[in-house]
Amino acid sequence: MKKLFQLAALFCVTFVGVSHAQDKLTEKPTLWLIGDSTVNNGTKGQKGWGSVIAPFFDETKINVVNKARGGRSSRTFYTEGLWDAVLQEIKAGDFVLMQFGHNDGGSLRQSTRASLKGNGEETEDYKDEKTGKTETVHSFGWYLRRYIADAKAKGATPIVLSLIPRNDWKDGKVLRAFPGYGQMAKDAAQAGGTAFVDLNGIVANKYDAMGEAAVKPFFPNEHTHTDQAGAELNAQSVVEGLQALKDAPFAAFLSEKGRALAAAKAECVVNP
Repeated sequence: MKKLFQLAALFCVTFVGVSHAQDKLTEKPTLWLIGDSTVNNGTKGQKGWGSVIAPFFDETKINVVNKARGGRSSRTFYTEGLWDAVLQEIKAGDFVLMQFGHNDGGSLRQSTRASLKGNGEETEDYKDEKTGKTETVHSFGWYLRRYIADAKAKGATPIVLSLIPRNDWKDGKVLRAFPGYGQMAKDAAQAGGTAFVDLNGIVANKYDAMGEAAVKPFFPNEHTHTDQAGAELNAQSVVEGLQALKDAPFAAFLSEKGRALAAAKAECVVNP
């Protein structure tokens, strides 16, 4: 009888182990979004593109989780532990989209969110007068490369996006982030050995074609944050950028809405 119980216990443990392994094999990948309020925004009348992008993906095949946080820069998303919280949940086969830059500007004296400009290894110490603590601040590119390396270490695929353009114009053209944080993001992606989507350029091309008067309603409060319609345009642009990547890694995860967008984009390319 004792042997019978032992065999039963062994079978139970083995079955649970196999079942757990099968669950892991069949577990859906997750598309993680990290960034600032242009990706995730809870202010009335404003909407981040990360809040409206999920319908472009098939929820039976991939999860979309928006972990971006308003007011964060590449630096503070890291120092406040927001990235560590996401990293704990990332698993092999996942994807991480990152878009930063809107809150990284200024000097350390002017902003507690500022990172150092560029992609170098230089650092600068910043002392918080309130807490008395000293922080070693890195470059914008350093923080992006850290996210890239950490995601890769977990077996995930990181993808860097340039920041969406603001509603700022000159001579009938919207201002772009090149040179600037768009270029820095591209350089960081290249240095980190991962894919880059020029979201800034994709959206800016659309804005230029629409014209300043038609774009203005997307920004009801100020020049950075869009409304629902603007967020939809930005989300579509993200999907278009992802579809243009080598081997179209998201093609199998698109919903009917996403496939329709991809087909329409392809039709425009074939018949401009």
